[in-house]
Amino acid sequence: MLALALSVAGYLLPVSWASTAAFIAGWLVAGYDVLWRMVKNILKGKIFDENFLMGIATVGAVCLGDTAEAAGVMLFYQVGEYLQQRALGRARKLITDVVALRPEAALVLRDNSEISMPVSQVTPSMFVRVYPGDRIPLDGTVSEGLSSLDTSALTGESLPRDVAPGDEVLCGAVNLSGLITLQVTRPASQSVAAKMLELVETSSSHKAPTERFITRFARVYTPIVIGVALCVAVIPPLLGLGGWNDFLHRALTFLVVSCPCALVISVPLGFMGGIGSSARQGILIKGSDALERLARLRGVAFDKTGTLTQGAFAVARAVPVPGVTQETLLSSAALAESASRHPVAVSIVVACPPQDTSSWAFYEEAGLGVRATSGSDVILVGNARMMRAHNIDLPDLKLETTAIYVARSHRYLGYIELLDAPLPDAKDTIFALHALGISRTALLTGDQPSAAHAVADALGIRHVRAGLLPGDKVEALTQLQNEWGRPVAFVGDGINDAPVLTAADLGIAMGKRGTDAALEAADVVLMRGAPMDVPLAVRIGRKTRMVITQNIVMALAFKVFVLVLAAMNLAGMWMAVFADVGVALLAVLSSLRCLSVKGTNARKKRARPS
Repeated sequence: MLALALSVAGYLLPVSWASTAAFIAGWLVAGYDVLWRMVKNILKGKIFDENFLMGIATVGAVCLGDTAEAAGVMLFYQVGEYLQQRALGRARKLITDVVALRPEAALVLRDNSEISMPVSQVTPSMFVRVYPGDRIPLDGTVSEGLSSLDTSALTGESLPRDVAPGDEVLCGAVNLSGLITLQVTRPASQSVAAKMLELVETSSSHKAPTERFITRFARVYTPIVIGVALCVAVIPPLLGLGGWNDFLHRALTFLVVSCPCALVISVPLGFMGGIGSSARQGILIKGSDALERLARLRGVAFDKTGTLTQGAFAVARAVPVPGVTQETLLSSAALAESASRHPVAVSIVVACPPQDTSSWAFYEEAGLGVRATSGSDVILVGNARMMRAHNIDLPDLKLETTAIYVARSHRYLGYIELLDAPLPDAKDTIFALHALGISRTALLTGDQPSAAHAVADALGIRHVRAGLLPGDKVEALTQLQNEWGRPVAFVGDGINDAPVLTAADLGIAMGKRGTDAALEAADVVLMRGAPMDVPLAVRIGRKTRMVITQNIVMALAFKVFVLVLAAMNLAGMWMAVFADVGVALLAVLSSLRCLSVKGTNARKKRARPS
């Protein structure tokens, strides 16, 4: 404000020396920090930056007697810098809001009393109490109480999640309703919130090719334009084409125009906006290089269990022999499986809860199945080898899914088909990728070929590699990279996926169900664990790249135009400053468009795979 007042006074004062002094004072007040940074950087050997360009241009203007122009230029420059910092702050806030999730203290239960303790001192197995309105201080499992949690900062989900004893809760979620007690499962340094903070803090060290190019470009570009400005100032007067003052003014204007602020600021800000937008929606991207690879994806390979499927068996259908009802088949199987905790047993019991089992004795035959007996009544539930071991004749069946056989009192009753059901949005994910032009999708799994092909056919995935060990997955992905071209992403969640996530051009981990090894190896973490976030991340990457490209073209085109005008003495210092600060501000505001990518419902807009 003082600089503005002095500049206005310079215009109002009638006496020439007084107005000149006011303009010089306004120039110094507005630009003292720029001039001081210029001097410090020169002493450090860092000459070619925007402070040097603005400083030498305005000092030259003062020496030429254009004090009003020097004051106005520096004032306009500072206004532009202020607006740029406001825009930068908006982008940074999106990231800090996401990572500022972990409370500093937790209420630890000891001898039925609550003790406030720093989260860094809380160890696994301790019990922590969380009141309504408080954030969950550490990852843990609910031991007492019922409540609803706001997990939007972690996963991007707006709908509260109900929790009860036995449910896992994550650090950073907000307890909305009831008092709960949880048993800590991870120390603070290994919590999901801590991992999110680490991912965002380290993301700046992973620069995209575009960002590295701009950095190199600025280092080479700035000395070149200074050399051109010297030529403009010296050569024409020596050749008798004009006066020294005229061409020195042109050279100074040329210097102001040439400052690459728009490129140097808007490109990293664009990537910051893309990373902030994705973090706000529960997608953590480890750096701008991963964001740029998302924009250039040629294909995506998926793990099956826990990534595209629910990771738990469900009864697909019960097929009894003639004379036996489905109810009899299922109830007999459920009764025998009621004492087992095997995933297959759980799925059958869920499909048909058994009645009173108190009179039954249960036995597990390792590698075969289970046997339940009550007097002379015997129920066998297991694989084909179990049936043969008990002399039960089976029909010749060629099944494409996992199946178990059921016999009772030495009579074969039928079989039950089990399916690891796809996640609700798995099919929409594949269609959404196809709609984005990524028609190359593959399923790489260690599961049986029949189960893998059944899931792939249901989802519309054409390339299937099944029965793969972790090393085989890496080899299969390498083959896909050679066939499809790069980059190719891999999406997985298990500890066995860590090698292939590392080997992929872009590793994407399912954060909600993913193991620590998978989260560490991945370049992108989907905190919601929803496959539909894969095409959303691609859209964010593409939007970011498009905006940055537009910024580069706009900045270079406008600068070249005004540079030519400046060399021809058709552009004054004011236009030069707009070409510098003004275009930089326009590029910054344009970069904020990267924050606006929203999720969409893929069901409304499907594309057939090519």
